[in-house]
Amino acid sequence: MSGLLFVVSAASGTGKTSLVKALLERVTNLHVSVSHTTRGQRVGELDGVHYHFTSKDTFKEQVEQGGFIEYAEVFGNYYGTSQETVRKQLKQGHDVLLEIDWQGAEQVRKMFPESKQIFILPPSQFDLRQRLSNRGTDAVDVIEHRLSCAVEDMHQYVNFDYVIINDDFNKALHDLESVINANRLVMDQQAQRHQDLITRLLHTEID
Repeated sequence: MSGLLFVVSAASGTGKTSLVKALLERVTNLHVSVSHTTRGQRVGELDGVHYHFTSKDTFKEQVEQGGFIEYAEVFGNYYGTSQETVRKQLKQGHDVLLEIDWQGAEQVRKMFPESKQIFILPPSQFDLRQRLSNRGTDAVDVIEHRLSCAVEDMHQYVNFDYVIINDDFNKALHDLESVINANRLVMDQQAQRHQDLITRLLHTEID
């Protein structure tokens, strides 16, 4: 049975990464595809765990070879999702989650129209500015630029299947988990997952 492909997108600072991390601790058989990036490796990040860190030349070679399901340039750096890895996981029956921006989600939508796409919104622009400021890694002008870009990104919510407001973290996490579970319970998924049980229920005579 083929796995399900989920896409989670959000504007920078919305809390997407924290939600996905918490989700993985609660949901079994859900794999996050590790993206490739040309961004520099930050303190505490591990190659192959947080990202596959690569050079721009190598990244561009993979693009030309059709190696990515999606890729995008974000703030001067490239990010991409390996097509081979994702297709292999889905074929093995694993559900896969992609944590990517809306440009990447759009590309995935074209290649995998059956993917379930989720967009996360912050409760307000004020809250988003606070989250970006609390990171403590960027100058004020950089934060304002990121906020402006985030507002533009949020217009893309209309192209997604589900929208979650990350006001209360626990509620947002519950909503995200509900989306995963609900899609696992649709008829074709259950029919494949429990084929033997359904066959017995429908064809075994009661003594």
